[in-house]
Amino acid sequence: MILSDGWDRGDPDLLGAEMARLRRVAHRIVWVNPLRATPGFAPLARGMAAALPHVHDLVDGHSLASLESLAALVAGRVP
Repeated sequence: MILSDGWDRGDPDLLGAEMARLRRVAHRIVWVNPLRATPGFAPLARGMAAALPHVHDLVDGHSLASLESLAALVAGRVP
């Protein structure tokens, strides 16, 4: 589980490579992004765009309700 707004300041190619490596060894990658609930949100930051192909679930993380949904996802109660 990664909790980040996706505004990484490092090398996006390195982030993409490390995310690919993580996906090979992780059961599931869930990225919790507090900005995802913002109207018009699009994962346009270079780091987020590099990481997204390796993420299984990109979910909201801006409210108690979104964290409850996250708990249900992790518990396997959400498809």
